[in-house]
This record gives sequence, structure tokens and C-alpha cells, in this order.
Amino acid sequence: MSESEIHVAKGLVGVYADTTAVSKVMAETNSLTYRGYAVQDLAEQCSFEEVAYLLWHGELPNAAELAAFRAEEAAARPLSDVLHRVIAAFPHGAHPMDAIRTAVSFMGMEDPDTADLSEAATRRKAMRLLAKIPTAIAAAYRAGHGWAPIAPDPALSFAANFFHVCFGRVPAPEVVKAFDVSLILYAEHGFNASTFTARTVTSTQADLHAAVTAAIAALKGPLHGGANEAVMHMLKEIGTPDRAAGWLEGRFEHRALVMGFGHRVYKHGDSRVPTMTRYAERMAEVVGDRKWMEISRILAGEMLRQKNIHPNLDFPTGPAYFLMGFEIPMFTPIFVASRITGWAAHVIEQAADNRLIRPLSVYSGVAQRSVPPIAAR
Repeated sequence: MSESEIHVAKGLVGVYADTTAVSKVMAETNSLTYRGYAVQDLAEQCSFEEVAYLLWHGELPNAAELAAFRAEEAAARPLSDVLHRVIAAFPHGAHPMDAIRTAVSFMGMEDPDTADLSEAATRRKAMRLLAKIPTAIAAAYRAGHGWAPIAPDPALSFAANFFHVCFGRVPAPEVVKAFDVSLILYAEHGFNASTFTARTVTSTQADLHAAVTAAIAALKGPLHGGANEAVMHMLKEIGTPDRAAGWLEGRFEHRALVMGFGHRVYKHGDSRVPTMTRYAERMAEVVGDRKWMEISRILAGEMLRQKNIHPNLDFPTGPAYFLMGFEIPMFTPIFVASRITGWAAHVIEQAADNRLIRPLSVYSGVAQRSVPPIAAR
């Protein structure tokens, strides 16, 4: 076949790179599933720890398995004194995604199993990352404000402990539940950009920390994980509900991107959005501030009416996190704290039946030529 006959799938659109048993968007129900369970059902009926166990082990845990899983995670939450000093030395003003990327890379140098690529060692490392990432995110957040870190509380759930290490307090149960739901909804989503990055790095037989560090770098971009931050910046730019429709018309006129809308996988709307929107509305009620959700309602209605484009998960999650009290640059690191579960599941799956990921490209440069003498250049 000549190069002119080769179809180039820009962005790998429509390309099937491998098989996976971790998750799938079921076309017949338009529903994202983890190991066969609809994510909206998991969000309502399970905790984030149960879903993490499901992603890593293939089945939901029984009571004894869940208790053991929670105990192991809680025990692994503290950071080393050395890493705390490293985090304290990060430049002020550094983006929290840069901070957690660097912290995870440092954890790889400290981890006793770093060079062990066996499945058992990878599972141990995954648990330590799950436990330590929230502590590192919170430590970097507090260091950036000149505050001392707060030690994790092993008696608290994963979601409640995150508020504790960030703010030194645990909010109302409704807030913790909304946060827990967001973690479940963000935990996994097939061969997205960061997960495919993690699998690509794993295919070279690099270790888990290398794969996760690369995945975090991929997640930072506003076309992927950073979209939830961009959504909240957009809502703040609009400011009030009465300006929403006019602001959107201006975007249409300039053919500018509206953050938080559209998805390459979903054709009839992101199945995670109704659940997260419900919990974002609850957050607005708890806080007593409906402004952001009213702006969101207008934008979503007009985008659907005029463009037939549905919102994605980042659209309701941005204002939900803001109403929970998180600063905007914290939104994507929270995504990391959740998605480590999906990344690790895919790393384990990739390593179990590995083949180096190395696609071809169609060359579009100049034809082969001779190097001219320097006098002729």
C-alpha cells in the first residue's frame, strides 16, 4: 500500500488499540460501566473505596474484604518527612498539578518496590499511591498558603480524610457524600488520554510510578482533566445568570470553545452528568448559593437547543468543587486522587499481556536529500 492510500486517524479516532475488561460505555444504555456495573448505580449505592476495590479486583468486596482494604489504605496515608520537606520547598505559585506530578515521581524513588514489576508489587505500589496522593495534594496546597501540613486521620473514610488534610475539618455528611460520588464518577473511563499514556509507558516495562507521573502530565491539559478548572473559570467570567445567554452568543459568533461540553465517546450525553448535577444542586442548597448552578442551567439548555451538544462530567463537577470550598487549581489534582484507581487497573492489565505500543506515522516532510557544503548553505 502506498502512503497516499493510508488512512491517518488523527487523534486515533475510531482506532481500537487493545482490549480491556476494566470499563465500557454500553451503547445500548449509553451508560459507563465499571467491570459491568453502571457507574450511576455504583455512585448511589457504594463508597469510593468499594469502587477502587472493584476496579482492581474485578468484583465488589464483601464486608471483610472492604474492611481490610480500608485498613491498608488508611495505614499508608502518611508521607515521609523527606517528601514533606520537598513539598515545602516547591515554588510558591506552582500549579497543584505540577506539585502532585513531582510528588508522585519522588514517591517512586522512595518506594521499596519501585523496580519490582510483578503484579503483586504493582498492587502494593498502587495502594500506597491511592493512600498518599491525597496527603501530598493537601500538603502542597497548605504549603502554598504558608500553613503546616495536617496528618491524615486513619479513622476517617477516604473522602472525609481529604477534607481533613486540606482544611483541618470534615464538612457535613451531604458534602462528603457529594465528594465521594465525584470520586466514583471520575475513577475510570476507558482509553482516555491519560490512561492511554499510562498504558503506553507501562508497555515499555517502566514502573507504576513512571506511568502515573506521565498520566498526571497528560491529565493536566484543559482538553482532558483540566477542563473542570476551565469550567469554573468560565462561570466566574460570566458572573451572573442574566449574562449567561449573551456570553454564550458571543462564543458562538467567534466560534470559540465552550468548556465542559461534548465528548468523543458519548453521542447522547455523558451518563455521569445527571448524577453529578444532582449532587452539585445539593451542594448549592447546602451552601445557600444557587448562582453557579443557575448559570450552568442556562448554558446547558442553550447549548442543547442551539448546538445539540450535551455537557460532560467536568461541567457540573467544577461548580460542585467550588461550592465545597476547594480553590480552582485544586480541581484537577482531585481528579488524580480518583483516577489513580483506573490508571492502576489499566497498568496491571497492560502488564499482564504486554506488547510495546509503537504506532506508525505517515511522513510529510521533504524527500531525502544530500547535505550541502557549508559554503553553499
